[in-house]
Amino acid sequence: MPPAPKLLRLAKAEPPPQGEPAELTDTELFERFSSHVAGIGFRLLGRNSEVDDLVQEVFFAAFKQRSQLRDVRAAKSWLSVITVRKARERLRMRRVRQFVGLDSCTSLELADDAMPADDHALLMRVYQILDHMTVECRLAWITRYIEGERLEHVAERCGCSLATAKRRIAAAQAQLQAEIDGE
Repeated sequence: MPPAPKLLRLAKAEPPPQGEPAELTDTELFERFSSHVAGIGFRLLGRNSEVDDLVQEVFFAAFKQRSQLRDVRAAKSWLSVITVRKARERLRMRRVRQFVGLDSCTSLELADDAMPADDHALLMRVYQILDHMTVECRLAWITRYIEGERLEHVAERCGCSLATAKRRIAAAQAQLQAEIDGE
Protein backbone atom coordinates (compact mmCIF):
# COMPACT_ATOMS: atom_id res chain seq x y z
CA MET A 1 0.00 0.00 0.00
CA PRO A 2 1.39 3.43 -0.93
CA PRO A 3 2.11 5.94 1.85
CA ALA A 4 -0.86 7.94 3.10
CA PRO A 5 -0.15 11.33 1.49
CA LYS A 6 0.02 9.74 -1.93
CA LEU A 7 -3.36 8.19 -1.21
CA LEU A 8 -4.74 11.67 -0.62
CA ARG A 9 -3.57 12.72 -4.06
CA LEU A 10 -4.65 9.50 -5.74
CA ALA A 11 -7.42 10.49 -8.12
CA LYS A 12 -8.68 7.17 -9.40
CA ALA A 13 -7.41 3.62 -9.60
CA GLU A 14 -6.53 2.37 -13.06
CA PRO A 15 -9.42 1.08 -15.18
CA PRO A 16 -9.77 -2.68 -15.46
CA PRO A 17 -7.85 -4.23 -18.33
CA GLN A 18 -9.57 -5.16 -21.60
CA GLY A 19 -10.91 -8.69 -21.80
CA GLU A 20 -12.20 -8.66 -18.20
CA PRO A 21 -12.82 -12.21 -16.94
CA ALA A 22 -16.42 -13.18 -16.20
CA GLU A 23 -15.53 -14.10 -12.61
CA LEU A 24 -12.86 -13.16 -10.12
CA THR A 25 -11.79 -15.37 -7.26
CA ASP A 26 -11.78 -13.85 -3.80
CA THR A 27 -8.00 -13.62 -3.98
CA GLU A 28 -8.10 -11.88 -7.36
CA LEU A 29 -10.76 -9.48 -6.11
CA PHE A 30 -8.61 -8.62 -3.09
CA GLU A 31 -5.40 -8.27 -5.09
CA ARG A 32 -6.99 -6.06 -7.72
CA PHE A 33 -8.98 -3.73 -5.47
CA SER A 34 -7.40 -3.71 -2.00
CA SER A 35 -5.32 -0.59 -2.73
CA HIS A 36 -8.45 1.18 -4.03
CA VAL A 37 -10.34 0.27 -0.85
CA ALA A 38 -7.37 1.35 1.30
CA GLY A 39 -7.20 4.71 -0.49
CA ILE A 40 -10.87 5.43 0.05
CA GLY A 41 -10.62 4.22 3.64
CA PHE A 42 -7.68 6.46 4.46
CA ARG A 43 -9.34 9.52 3.02
CA LEU A 44 -12.62 8.82 4.82
CA LEU A 45 -11.08 7.94 8.18
CA GLY A 46 -7.93 10.09 8.09
CA ARG A 47 -5.96 7.51 10.05
CA ASN A 48 -3.41 5.04 8.75
CA SER A 49 -3.80 2.99 11.91
CA GLU A 50 -7.38 2.07 10.97
CA VAL A 51 -6.93 1.36 7.25
CA ASP A 52 -5.74 -2.26 7.46
CA ASP A 53 -8.64 -3.22 9.71
CA LEU A 54 -11.09 -1.43 7.45
CA VAL A 55 -9.77 -3.22 4.36
CA GLN A 56 -10.20 -6.56 6.12
CA GLU A 57 -13.75 -5.66 7.18
CA VAL A 58 -14.66 -4.55 3.66
CA PHE A 59 -13.41 -7.72 2.01
CA PHE A 60 -14.90 -9.95 4.68
CA ALA A 61 -18.28 -8.30 4.02
CA ALA A 62 -17.72 -8.48 0.25
CA PHE A 63 -16.92 -12.18 0.35
CA LYS A 64 -20.06 -12.83 2.41
CA GLN A 65 -22.18 -10.79 -0.01
CA ARG A 66 -20.47 -12.09 -3.16
CA SER A 67 -23.79 -13.13 -4.74
CA GLN A 68 -24.74 -9.41 -4.98
CA LEU A 69 -21.93 -8.79 -7.47
CA ARG A 70 -23.55 -9.73 -10.77
CA ASP A 71 -21.01 -8.12 -13.10
CA VAL A 72 -17.28 -8.11 -12.38
CA ARG A 73 -17.02 -4.71 -14.12
CA ALA A 74 -19.06 -3.26 -11.24
CA ALA A 75 -16.70 -4.65 -8.57
CA LYS A 76 -14.88 -1.36 -7.96
CA SER A 77 -18.08 0.60 -7.43
CA TRP A 78 -19.61 -2.21 -5.34
CA LEU A 79 -16.53 -2.32 -3.09
CA SER A 80 -16.61 1.49 -2.80
CA VAL A 81 -20.16 1.32 -1.45
CA ILE A 82 -19.14 -1.34 1.08
CA THR A 83 -16.10 0.75 2.06
CA VAL A 84 -18.22 3.83 2.76
CA ARG A 85 -20.66 1.73 4.80
CA LYS A 86 -17.85 0.18 6.88
CA ALA A 87 -16.15 3.57 7.31
CA ARG A 88 -19.47 4.96 8.56
CA GLU A 89 -19.58 2.23 11.22
CA ARG A 90 -16.00 2.99 12.28
CA LEU A 91 -16.60 6.74 12.45
CA ARG A 92 -19.69 6.23 14.56
CA MET A 93 -17.77 3.96 16.94
CA ARG A 94 -14.97 6.53 17.05
CA ARG A 95 -17.52 9.12 18.20
CA VAL A 96 -18.69 6.83 21.00
CA ARG A 97 -15.09 6.13 22.06
CA GLN A 98 -14.29 9.86 22.04
CA PHE A 99 -17.41 10.60 24.07
CA VAL A 100 -16.40 8.16 26.82
CA GLY A 101 -12.76 9.24 26.67
CA LEU A 102 -11.32 6.12 25.05
CA ASP A 103 -10.15 7.78 21.82
CA SER A 104 -7.86 10.78 21.91
CA CYS A 105 -5.97 10.15 18.67
CA THR A 106 -5.38 13.08 16.36
CA SER A 107 -7.72 13.30 13.43
CA LEU A 108 -5.22 12.86 10.60
CA GLU A 109 -2.12 10.71 10.57
CA LEU A 110 0.35 11.66 7.87
CA ALA A 111 3.81 10.22 7.56
CA ASP A 112 4.94 12.41 4.66
CA ASP A 113 7.61 14.96 5.42
CA ALA A 114 7.56 16.10 1.78
CA MET A 115 4.21 17.86 2.18
CA PRO A 116 4.69 21.60 2.69
CA ALA A 117 3.99 22.71 6.27
CA ASP A 118 1.17 25.04 5.22
CA ASP A 119 -0.60 22.28 3.28
CA HIS A 120 -0.13 19.87 6.17
CA ALA A 121 -1.58 22.39 8.64
CA LEU A 122 -4.57 23.11 6.41
CA LEU A 123 -5.23 19.42 5.86
CA MET A 124 -5.02 18.78 9.60
CA ARG A 125 -7.47 21.62 10.25
CA VAL A 126 -9.92 20.32 7.63
CA TYR A 127 -9.91 16.87 9.22
CA GLN A 128 -10.33 18.38 12.69
CA ILE A 129 -13.44 20.18 11.46
CA LEU A 130 -14.66 17.02 9.73
CA ASP A 131 -14.29 15.16 13.03
CA HIS A 132 -16.85 17.51 14.59
CA MET A 133 -19.55 17.27 11.94
CA THR A 134 -22.05 14.49 11.49
CA VAL A 135 -20.70 11.27 10.06
CA GLU A 136 -23.15 11.48 7.15
CA CYS A 137 -22.05 14.99 6.17
CA ARG A 138 -18.39 14.03 6.52
CA LEU A 139 -18.76 10.99 4.27
CA ALA A 140 -20.69 12.90 1.61
CA TRP A 141 -18.24 15.83 1.58
CA ILE A 142 -15.13 13.64 1.42
CA THR A 143 -16.63 11.43 -1.27
CA ARG A 144 -17.50 14.49 -3.34
CA TYR A 145 -14.50 16.73 -2.85
CA ILE A 146 -11.60 14.52 -1.83
CA GLU A 147 -12.59 11.42 -3.78
CA GLY A 148 -13.85 13.65 -6.61
CA GLU A 149 -16.98 11.60 -7.27
CA ARG A 150 -20.00 12.85 -9.18
CA LEU A 151 -23.07 13.64 -7.10
CA GLU A 152 -24.86 10.51 -8.32
CA HIS A 153 -21.99 8.37 -7.08
CA VAL A 154 -21.93 10.21 -3.75
CA ALA A 155 -25.61 9.39 -3.26
CA GLU A 156 -25.06 5.76 -4.24
CA ARG A 157 -22.05 5.27 -1.99
CA CYS A 158 -23.65 7.05 0.95
CA GLY A 159 -26.91 5.16 0.51
CA CYS A 160 -29.14 8.22 0.18
CA SER A 161 -31.07 10.18 -2.41
CA LEU A 162 -29.37 12.70 -4.66
CA ALA A 163 -31.16 15.55 -2.86
CA THR A 164 -30.01 14.28 0.53
CA ALA A 165 -26.43 13.93 -0.73
CA LYS A 166 -26.53 17.53 -1.98
CA ARG A 167 -27.87 18.77 1.39
CA ARG A 168 -25.19 16.89 3.31
CA ILE A 169 -22.42 18.21 1.09
CA ALA A 170 -23.74 21.77 1.37
CA ALA A 171 -24.03 21.51 5.16
CA ALA A 172 -20.48 20.18 5.45
CA GLN A 173 -19.14 22.84 3.09
CA ALA A 174 -20.89 25.60 5.05
CA GLN A 175 -19.48 24.31 8.34
CA LEU A 176 -15.96 24.00 6.91
CA GLN A 177 -16.15 27.48 5.39
CA ALA A 178 -17.48 29.05 8.60
CA GLU A 179 -14.79 27.41 10.72
CA ILE A 180 -11.91 28.26 8.40
CA ASP A 181 -13.13 31.85 7.76
CA GLY A 182 -13.61 32.37 11.50
CA GLU A 183 -9.94 31.74 12.26
